[in-house]
Amino acid sequence: MVRLGQRCGDRGSILGEGTYAVEMPGPVRQITQPRSAAAEFAGQRRTTIVSILAAAFQMVLMLGTGLVTGSLSLVSAGIESTGDVVAAVVTFFAVRLGARPADFSHPYGHRRAENLSALAEATILLAGGVVVVVEAITRLSGGGGSFVAKWYVFAVIVVAIAINLSRAFISRRGARKYRSAALRSNSFHFASDVAGSVAVLIGLISVRAGFEDGDAIAALIVAVIIFAAAARLIFENSQVLMDTAPLAAQAVASDAIAALGPEIELDRLRLRESAGRYFADVVVGVPPGRAVIEGHAAADEVERAVEQALPNSDVVVHVEPRRRGLTLRDRVLAIALSEPAVSEAHDITIFEHGDQVSVSLHLKLPADSSLQEAHAVAERVEAAIRDLPHVSDALTHLEPLERPIAEDPTAAQDDRRTVETVETIVHEQTGTSARDVRLLPTEAGIVLFITIPVKATASLADAHRDASELEEVLRQRVPQIADVVVHTEP
Repeated sequence: MVRLGQRCGDRGSILGEGTYAVEMPGPVRQITQPRSAAAEFAGQRRTTIVSILAAAFQMVLMLGTGLVTGSLSLVSAGIESTGDVVAAVVTFFAVRLGARPADFSHPYGHRRAENLSALAEATILLAGGVVVVVEAITRLSGGGGSFVAKWYVFAVIVVAIAINLSRAFISRRGARKYRSAALRSNSFHFASDVAGSVAVLIGLISVRAGFEDGDAIAALIVAVIIFAAAARLIFENSQVLMDTAPLAAQAVASDAIAALGPEIELDRLRLRESAGRYFADVVVGVPPGRAVIEGHAAADEVERAVEQALPNSDVVVHVEPRRRGLTLRDRVLAIALSEPAVSEAHDITIFEHGDQVSVSLHLKLPADSSLQEAHAVAERVEAAIRDLPHVSDALTHLEPLERPIAEDPTAAQDDRRTVETVETIVHEQTGTSARDVRLLPTEAGIVLFITIPVKATASLADAHRDASELEEVLRQRVPQIADVVVHTEP
């Protein structure tokens, strides 16, 4: 599977978001990826643009009203709104940067720009909180303010509360929909603004009632809320940037892999999270006797299991031969196949005597190997097998790996008479007729392929015994046959 932003050696190049070119014989083909990611980031950009416009309107409204009326609380709230504008602009560019596809310098994408943006917004929150604290202490030390809380001042605060509520709701919904850290930080920021506006409203009501220090005390409460929101943002996003393992997601992924069954053993699982997307690095063990295609199928199963448990995740699976929970036969096979020179290992037989066992097996090596080289390989395999618990002895039988045998169409033969002879022998030996008889002339002689029926209730051992006996009789009675391959079927 080729993912967006990956490159297979030097055979392809990234063309742009959603498209990947793969060089093949003939014209270049383009594999177009779904555009859901582009639509997702477009939605985030729209949300941030609305936040910028709302913050700018609120800043002008509160600063203007505060300067006209002399309300220090409204001026400080306007200053805080100025920070909102800066934060919203930072978020806008962070979302645009996060929308870029993965490249060679950033193979995991650019979405951590949103976490950096969230930290920047936390810094702005802290700065705004410090300004509020300083202003409140100044007002308390100076005996409070002297402005008159007129009716339109309350109208401005109510409008500000409505704007902040709508922005917090929209940002929170966008954060959940797009799994955006920047929008989530915006929602916290706007929620603290709601609390701040409510505190300003309470302070103005207190001033209207004659308690001049009520506004400053409410401002200190707002500062505490601001500091708490900033601390939460710093903690959450620094955890992500430090690649802290998401424990809940780790448990979910582990359970999903364990549910695939005992054949797949989880050796290592590493997860990292970036702006709502998980990247999984998985190492699994499979029985050593499995073919490459079976190991690849197991890796696909693991990928699907993790992606279903953690949607929107990127999973890389490495398959290794299992070392634990194996039978003795599997361990012997793993030892034999771990030798690079061994092409095949078969006919593994285990002889039990008391609490000890002896092991024999056949090893196939390249036919051009020298006997000295093959013997050295066999010695290493036998020594490793003898190191296994309860194994007292190990013996290997060396065989050359068969070369491809070419057909010899010029070979003269009487196919019809040979086939009739074979069919007669099959009927005598098995009491049934051969289903398929084929003769293939080769450089080594005639090879006979034959299919015989066996009772469906027969065991595999019985079927193999009948086939072996028939092969031996055919070799003795039809001398022109160089080799026999008997296929059994019910």
